[in-house]
Amino acid sequence: MELSPENSAVSGLNSKSSEHSSSEKWLKTSKIAPFIQLDILSELIEPDNPKHHHLGYGQSPRTPEQSPAIHNTEKTYTVIRRKEKLSSILLPLSAASYYIGVSPEMEIVESCESIDKLNAFLKARKDDVNAGVPGKFLHAVMGSDGADVGTVASTIMYSFYLHVTSESNQFCTVPIININRANLGSHVELKWLLDSCHIDQSSLIFADEIDLSYYDIFGSLKIVLLKGSRISSKQEKLKQAVVEIFHCRKGETIYPWVKTVTTTEEESSCCTAIADKFATYSPEILASKSFSKLLLAGILLDTANLRDPRCSSKDKYMASLLINGAGRYGCNGLYQLLRYKMHDLSSLQVADILRKDFKKWTGQESADSRSVQIGMSCIGISIGQLLSHAENLAQEITRFQLSEKLRALIVVSGYYNDEKNFKREVLISTESAKLLESLLFFFDFNASRLPLKSLHFPGLKNGMKAYEIDKITSRKIVEHLIEEFVGIPKA
Repeated sequence: MELSPENSAVSGLNSKSSEHSSSEKWLKTSKIAPFIQLDILSELIEPDNPKHHHLGYGQSPRTPEQSPAIHNTEKTYTVIRRKEKLSSILLPLSAASYYIGVSPEMEIVESCESIDKLNAFLKARKDDVNAGVPGKFLHAVMGSDGADVGTVASTIMYSFYLHVTSESNQFCTVPIININRANLGSHVELKWLLDSCHIDQSSLIFADEIDLSYYDIFGSLKIVLLKGSRISSKQEKLKQAVVEIFHCRKGETIYPWVKTVTTTEEESSCCTAIADKFATYSPEILASKSFSKLLLAGILLDTANLRDPRCSSKDKYMASLLINGAGRYGCNGLYQLLRYKMHDLSSLQVADILRKDFKKWTGQESADSRSVQIGMSCIGISIGQLLSHAENLAQEITRFQLSEKLRALIVVSGYYNDEKNFKREVLISTESAKLLESLLFFFDFNASRLPLKSLHFPGLKNGMKAYEIDKITSRKIVEHLIEEFVGIPKA
């Protein structure tokens, strides 16, 4: 489509604009309004003999003509002022950088009918859940554990895929984000991605917003498990409701009653497998920048920007197919943005930082007839930097321990210092000096696995100690030591 000066919505943009180096001058000198809208109707794409896969347990795929998927995609482009500064992020150069600087203040936002369709699906499913899902099975799609970008993107997109390919009205297919909603704020990169993909976060359902055990009691719960063959330990009682396992490694032990299992021989991303299904069934959906960006982000983080030794050829192929989602800076730029957001803790409170990468173990009864609950938080900054996030770090950590009902918290820090040397530190906080003494005695007994060198920070209360540990000591070693301390037997 050609835009002549007479019929273009940007007719005010003339050759004088190129003389100004900054986007602010560009806005002032051109007659263009801060918001420009261009409605572009793409050509109708008709898939030729699409292939479908049987989904099992009462579901069968629809033909593209029957499905609610969008085949006539109308896109609206809006020029807006960028909300954030990118000057601190090492981004690849783009054509726009050549004209208006390394960190342009303007960005073009695409609004696509297909992402509206996805948001409508999410809202309708939340309305169904709020109504109690009357007369249907609750078809819950969820990751085995955690809320990394790949897991959340897979959960949203695979549930939508099941929705658009099913002609059965027996199932209410719902994506479940397997964390509490309050914890979303600690996942800065995930929140940023959902915002930039225009996903309506109010329509998402989090683990603390739905009682899955209620539906399980009445036999109406059907779980689709993603990225793993086992449900998370905190939901172990629901394992009999698992009816499908999608994208687990070949050879993994699966529940014997599950008949619908999708395995992979390669260590490919789950988002790759889902993108492949959309590309086969309804490729025009992937023309949406938001759709492709959500899946591409999952692939890039799962494969360390396609550089992980386990990255498959299919990962690379799908990343190239979804390149539209990367935007002006390409795959490298999107990956750098996501990594920056993952380590950007400037807007987070201490509790959010601790909750960002957090695990909890419940052990055997102690001498005082209380179970031992120990938590571990992994952070990407030094203990000293963590101290700078609060006027009274000891009080903030104590408050976090109380909220999580922890008798002890171990904060494992891994970061690069000013000399670019990798460092590991650990902060141990317990409810009593007696428990701290027991923990330190246990760690001292295992000094060959966890060598501790004392660090001194002002402001730490009794029951708190900080140490430097060997950089080759992985977080897995700390996890195993915690399991041994609380009495959890080895697998």
